[in-house]
Amino acid sequence: MATSSPHRYTTSSAVQFGPMLNKAQLNPALHFFKFSEKPTKLLPSLKQVCDEGSLREAFTSFSNLLTHQDSPKLSLDGAYSPLLELCAKKKALSEGQQVHAHLIKSCAVWDSAFLSTKLVYMYGKCGSVLNAQKVFDKMSHRTIFTWNAMIGACATNGEPLKALEIYRDMRVFGVPLDSFTFPCVLKACVAVDSLCCGEEIHGLAIKCGCGDVAFVVNSLVAMYANCNDLGAARKLFDGMKEKEDVVSWNSIISAYSAKGMSVEALGLFREMQQVGLSMNTYTFVAALQACEDSFCGKLGMEIHAAVLKLNYCFDIYVANSLLAMYVRCGKMDEAARIFNDLDDKDIVSWNTLLSGFVQNGLYEEALLLFHDMQRIGHKPDQVSLLNILAASGRLGSLLSGMEAHAYAIKNGFDSDLQVGNTLIDMYAKCCCVNLMGRAFDKMPNKDFISWTTIIAGYAQNNCHIRALELCRKAQMLGLEVDAMMVESILLACGSLKCVSLVKEVHGYATRRGLFDLVLQNAVVNVYGQCGYIDYAYRMFKLIESKDVVSWTSMISCYVHNGLANEALELCHFMKETNVEPDAIALVSALSAAASLSALVKGKEIHGFLTRKGFILEGSVASSLVDMYARCGNLKNAYNIYNCVRNKSLILWTTMINAYGMHGHGKEAIDFFRRMQNQEIVPDHITFLALLYACSHSGLIDEGKGLFEIMIHEYQLDPWPEHFACMVDLLGRANRLEEAYHFVNSMESQPTAEVWCALLGACRVHSNKELEEIAAKKILELGTKNPGNYVLVSNIFAARGRWEHVEEVRIKMKVIGLKKNPGCSWIEAGKKVHTFTARDKSHPQSSEIYQKLAQITETLEREAGYVAQTKCVFQNVEEEEKVQMLYGHSERLAIAYGLLKIPEGTPIRITKNLRVCMDCHTFTKLVSKVFRRVLVVRDANRFHHFEDGKCSCGDFW
Repeated sequence: MATSSPHRYTTSSAVQFGPMLNKAQLNPALHFFKFSEKPTKLLPSLKQVCDEGSLREAFTSFSNLLTHQDSPKLSLDGAYSPLLELCAKKKALSEGQQVHAHLIKSCAVWDSAFLSTKLVYMYGKCGSVLNAQKVFDKMSHRTIFTWNAMIGACATNGEPLKALEIYRDMRVFGVPLDSFTFPCVLKACVAVDSLCCGEEIHGLAIKCGCGDVAFVVNSLVAMYANCNDLGAARKLFDGMKEKEDVVSWNSIISAYSAKGMSVEALGLFREMQQVGLSMNTYTFVAALQACEDSFCGKLGMEIHAAVLKLNYCFDIYVANSLLAMYVRCGKMDEAARIFNDLDDKDIVSWNTLLSGFVQNGLYEEALLLFHDMQRIGHKPDQVSLLNILAASGRLGSLLSGMEAHAYAIKNGFDSDLQVGNTLIDMYAKCCCVNLMGRAFDKMPNKDFISWTTIIAGYAQNNCHIRALELCRKAQMLGLEVDAMMVESILLACGSLKCVSLVKEVHGYATRRGLFDLVLQNAVVNVYGQCGYIDYAYRMFKLIESKDVVSWTSMISCYVHNGLANEALELCHFMKETNVEPDAIALVSALSAAASLSALVKGKEIHGFLTRKGFILEGSVASSLVDMYARCGNLKNAYNIYNCVRNKSLILWTTMINAYGMHGHGKEAIDFFRRMQNQEIVPDHITFLALLYACSHSGLIDEGKGLFEIMIHEYQLDPWPEHFACMVDLLGRANRLEEAYHFVNSMESQPTAEVWCALLGACRVHSNKELEEIAAKKILELGTKNPGNYVLVSNIFAARGRWEHVEEVRIKMKVIGLKKNPGCSWIEAGKKVHTFTARDKSHPQSSEIYQKLAQITETLEREAGYVAQTKCVFQNVEEEEKVQMLYGHSERLAIAYGLLKIPEGTPIRITKNLRVCMDCHTFTKLVSKVFRRVLVVRDANRFHHFEDGKCSCGDFW
């Protein structure tokens, strides 16, 4: 509280003279230098020196005046006033305190309201409200300038309530206001977000006759804008009689820019240009801030041209605003050009370009810029560090991230909350869970973002149990779980396939009203991950405003759960709702088309990608290659591969797999050699594709060699799938004893899949002894794959051991497994048609069965076809076995293909299970007798049937 009281000044060590005014200079002067009680003309040289702005020269000049015997008498006010103003201008608190101390020591008695006001003003400008208040409280007489200075000191230094208190006291004491009072008080109103108080001050300004004063109006405009009443701000601006003050224009343009109203801000800027007002730094900065996205890029360039024309390009504030504008518009080349042309770059310049590189995905460039910054000698600050940590995380560059972490520790930034949170995120993205956990544990203070980030980090790095534990701990600490944390928990639950926990989290989010669109999409996705398609679809239907992520989530659910036809239908509905698919949605659609070998659908998606200008790279390119390969069009797959400039490991692996599934093992190995020449390091998936290719092409020695290269040259520990491929490779060559020895020599326990590979080979080569061993091992180990039990059951059925067949089926029933029904798909008439065994649901079912009967009769008559009933593993009569073979899904698809697909066009069929021997023979004969090319993809590989032969060489 401001009060009036007698005063005594005291000094402390904090206000002793420094080198600018030492005791040797001070004491002699006290004996002969006297101040006049009446004001006299100020010595011009001191005023001129202070105006030039050098503190050292000003203090030297002042000392010379004190020590010079012939110095004219000066006024007390005139001698100290220039020095105090200079200290205020330079925010030189220490020097200002020295002047204050000198004033006290030099004058035994003084009570100058003028100098005291200058002291209040100086302390306020230097950020020392406490010292300003002390001077103010001890003043016996205060002028309006004193009150204004004190209110301004509080308002400027983050004490708005105290500013308003002093203003209230001022009114109580009846001090008459002047126009300079209002800007200070209005600034305090903005700080406390009090529109009501601001309106009251506005009324008083009008009453006092200050309503038309330009700088008062400018302050009022700023107050209304900051208190979210832009209408009043604009009304006030429009009501100004004279609009020749550039500050008024800057105020209203800045107001609109700050609120994101770019059109209005830039409109005013154009109007300002049209009336011919001269612009200054603040005008350009405000206008450039309004150019906030790519839509304003052209206007931003026009402002840039005006900056160049008026020669403001060397102003650091304007240059930084230009830099920021180009960054926001994504024009990083222009931003870099402006940055490079800057002679005096400040920390804002460096950080703006750093942020721009990170925001625009140019992470490598961000790292290079950061290193340049350090090399030149600019010291990175907290903002620089946050950007470089973000870039390191996006790149997955652990080394760069650790270097930045070390810099943070060395410079004391590591204890900062925001830096700590960014460190956690960086280590999470670099898949370094241990360091992520340590960074979290060492944080002195943790906020909600810290907990959300660490939980998400564990969930994303497959530490799902740990993520759930930390979520529980956060709740115990009293933290409210929000939508973002729920999303991370759902990710963990989905990966654990724990649907009961998913339902619990779903219920929690519903009760707490946390559901936003992002969380709704996440729930759809996680139910799909857990295989609960009905739940996922019901949740999808409940989303009122579906975005592209909603549609993509549901499409992905269908694709991952083997419902490719439904996925393509949903793509069609998505198109009807005018939602534009993004790259992720199109990759899911391509996967669906590939699953069904729906070449026409795949080509439609490819065409859409081309029309919309999608770049063939990354997941889009590899998905296209995979789609064409799985649709049987290896030529198009290679053409797409060939068009991609920067070929990733995934693309190389996809192409190797494409050749492998078509039985071109040597070409697959050739691709691997080319990949090695490009210095691309293969991973586990690459070798899995290679071993698969060798297996289906009978390349025994090559496969064994590649297996050794994987282990010894690339230091990759084999997965169970690699061992299964090796067993299959040896088994296909009838090297069953070697395969059995290979299984027994495995360091880890062989999985059910490994024994299944051996069992399949034993069945083909009729090795009953090893067959029995493998079947027993599979039943002992247990498996969640129904196909493994079906294989064992079929082995027993082929030997007539029906009691053992029944035991296997009962075991499957007990553990809740069902045999996947045979299903075949064929694309005809821009639609994918689905058939199951003995299916009669198709609208043209009678026509299809009639055609199939004709085909069978023709083959029996002209090619000597006889049904191989040994392929039916059911304990039924022979006649029924024949009928069961005739009703296999691929035969129905073949019949429909011969009905609907014109001659000269290959008939493409996809089956979800392995084609049986009888259907394989049947298809070969169809290709010969009806002179058609048939491309069949089963669960194992591609079969190209032509002129009675198959590309698999009758071994699949």
